[in-house]
Amino acid sequence: MLRKLMSKPAGLALGTAMAGLLALSSCDQQDLRLERARDLADSTLDQLSGRTIVEPSSPNALEAVDVADRAIAGTVRNDMNFETASASSMFAIGSIIAKPKNIPPAEAMAVVEDDALFLEDPEALEEVAEEEVALESAPDADMDAITAPAPAAPSTTRSLTVQPARVMPKIKLDPAAREQTLQKIEEASRELEQAAANEPAPVKRTRSLNTRSLESAPVIEQKAARKLARRSVISRDAITAQRDANSVMLDTLSKYGMGGEVALSREGQMVIQIGEDGASPTQFTPERAPRSALQNFLAVDAKLECPDNPDMMQVQSSPVLATECIVKDLRESGQFEYVEKDYIFENQFARKPTPDTPTTGTGVTPDVITDASITPNDPLWDLQWHFQNNGSGEGESIGGSSFQDFWTRQGTEGSEDVVVAVVDTGLQLEHPDIKDSPNIAPGWDMVSDPRMGNDGDGRDSDPNDPGDLCDPSVPYAADTFHGTHVAGTIGAAATNNASGVAGGAWNVKIVPVRALGKCGGRLSDINDAIRWAGGLIPAEDEEGNEIWNDNPADVINLSIGLFEFCPASLQDAIDSVTERGVIVVSAAGNARVATQYYAPGGCANVITVAAGDARGVIAPYSNFGPEVDILAPGGDLTRDDNGDGRPDGVLSTKAATNCYDPLTGDAVEDCYYAFEQGTSMAAPHVSAALALLKARDPDATPDELKATLLAAVSPRSAQQCSGSCALYPGTTPIEGSQGMCSRPCGQGLLDLALVPEKMSSGGE
Repeated sequence: MLRKLMSKPAGLALGTAMAGLLALSSCDQQDLRLERARDLADSTLDQLSGRTIVEPSSPNALEAVDVADRAIAGTVRNDMNFETASASSMFAIGSIIAKPKNIPPAEAMAVVEDDALFLEDPEALEEVAEEEVALESAPDADMDAITAPAPAAPSTTRSLTVQPARVMPKIKLDPAAREQTLQKIEEASRELEQAAANEPAPVKRTRSLNTRSLESAPVIEQKAARKLARRSVISRDAITAQRDANSVMLDTLSKYGMGGEVALSREGQMVIQIGEDGASPTQFTPERAPRSALQNFLAVDAKLECPDNPDMMQVQSSPVLATECIVKDLRESGQFEYVEKDYIFENQFARKPTPDTPTTGTGVTPDVITDASITPNDPLWDLQWHFQNNGSGEGESIGGSSFQDFWTRQGTEGSEDVVVAVVDTGLQLEHPDIKDSPNIAPGWDMVSDPRMGNDGDGRDSDPNDPGDLCDPSVPYAADTFHGTHVAGTIGAAATNNASGVAGGAWNVKIVPVRALGKCGGRLSDINDAIRWAGGLIPAEDEEGNEIWNDNPADVINLSIGLFEFCPASLQDAIDSVTERGVIVVSAAGNARVATQYYAPGGCANVITVAAGDARGVIAPYSNFGPEVDILAPGGDLTRDDNGDGRPDGVLSTKAATNCYDPLTGDAVEDCYYAFEQGTSMAAPHVSAALALLKARDPDATPDELKATLLAAVSPRSAQQCSGSCALYPGTTPIEGSQGMCSRPCGQGLLDLALVPEKMSSGGE
């Protein structure tokens, strides 16, 4: 065994591994099992501390490939840890999200029902179809634009949209120049009204409109019709409500002697940034309120209450109190449907797993793998237990989700006509298993704050992930490159290319939408990212031009989390896309609590995914509860139940530096794959499964796809969805099971082998 000097952070990992060892010992296992458990304890310690792991004695798939391909990074120790960030939510100081009352629901430009298109403006379809033709006929060389920042202006003409000076103007609110500010509000409102007047009218819910059958329509026209059905337009009523709300915001800021800036959204959401420049608070200086660089714009939510008669000097000297007071005043004005702080979401890596008492027996009947089974030639496939068929035979995993069975029996590995948007940290576009992948479509960077962007600017056309490390001074902290791992599981990784790892949906189209950056992601950015991914609102380039998502999502993956009840603005964003046929998949969260306390897993209209281990048992870190819809592989790095000599994490794409080779223990300058764990890893399995179901049944409705998904599950016993009562306070004891409590984990474990084969007639 190759060993290196143990580091300070190893204590937690040692406790974790030894607790698993003791649990196994108590079960009176055979000496061989105990020996393997000891090895696992050692390897887990080294894995979690970034040190050398045990050199395996048996050959494995990694030996056949170059060191650059086989090098696998150890688990990242991020500085946003469970004890602080997850237990207490954070928010952006001086950033507030609000939606005025009486804004009508956003209206779509078209309605598609029963393969019939209802359209008020017949020319609109032709114009969008022309866009599709332009995109389809673009030379292959355009793929270079996917892996590099796109040009500032859109490559195709969009005659459907009028491009004003700014798509959705930002309005300065300056109490010291009240009359001029009111005039600017009026000017911005008129500008938006002009843009609305020049856009095609939204479709009314009537059948007296122009109807066009899509049954026999060309594919281009079908795609254009569905894009129109998702796209919403600026509402004049919304513009009026936003104008009135701006006046209320101006009055509120005047009360405290502060300035600010308001950004408007087509969907009615408004984001106000307290400060003259819309970034830093006017009255808050380091001299008056000494704070670290991080604390200058982020704060832990201590649920501070603003007094009824606050001291103005105190408010002006405290950015946190000022934020709370302005939120309170806006809520009490009666002008708004909701007002809330701009919360900070984290990715859902489980960074500090807590062991649970193992359960025994899965009750899973092994499937039979034949020589005819489709097996990708990616050399790391054998380590991807999470995709393998559900069973206990050779090449199977009792915690597997049976993607291999689906590929084989259903006759599809996915379709480029199916789009999955990954709202996350972005994508490492130069990753060797991604840069040449045909599955990557143009995305967008929605991180608005340059301090969180970590790339020198705000929103732009480059969704590349530059890293998300929050505080470099924290020992052993590193960039997570979380979105790359998530997207790789769905299908960003090129599959069956004799390199690296496989993805769940081989031919799916992935749209990377960067909404999390340094220290996490703002709620306001995430809301816009969801709507842009669904094709409902445009982004905006540096010149103010509208940039629509030309590949509106069928599925949106949210492997993100916030320890709060579902924020109203987030629910609003989710509802706006699901109403137009997008399926939203969410990680349940890794706080070991009821999912109702976590967002977006606790939101309505999402498929909430809990994490299971290689035994098909709910992972110890996973959230749980009635809000959970399904259990999917998320991994558990404290165990090796499949006996491959490695902790049972989910293996996917992720580029990092200063790694180690798990075969030799040698240092490796660059590595490209990693075992990770978390509900973040579970959710993309479900997104990939939905992409496969959509590819198999292109005409299936979202409700039909969901029903098929939730029927393709292997039921879990009470013991398989349980945990130690001592570790999960408030849970319900399981009768006849000493010390174990129920942790509801959905309708069962994702098992695509249970999807019935599609009949040749098109029915099931």
